[in-house]
Amino acid sequence: MTIHHLARLDDWTAAVAAGEYRISTLGLGLDDVGFIHASYAEQVAGTAERFYADETGPLVVLDIDEAGLDVREEGGFPHVYGPIPVSSVVSVRPFAKD
Repeated sequence: MTIHHLARLDDWTAAVAAGEYRISTLGLGLDDVGFIHASYAEQVAGTAERFYADETGPLVVLDIDEAGLDVREEGGFPHVYGPIPVSSVVSVRPFAKD
């Protein structure tokens, strides 16, 4: 199954260099929160409206193959417990707020 994560382009670029993605949400990492917030396809736009409305930099959607990851549904959203290897991201696409 594919889940999705809205990310700042700069955070994704840093993850590619490091080999893994560790950002949970704006300004908070995996070590701060304990998991990485993710969304199902139908939740991405709502997540952007609620949490990224004031973000001015470019955003991307990470399409993540959850196979081999510790993914738990909590509160109706998928949460990834642990870093996301770059190899688990099957595609990256720009996200436009409008």
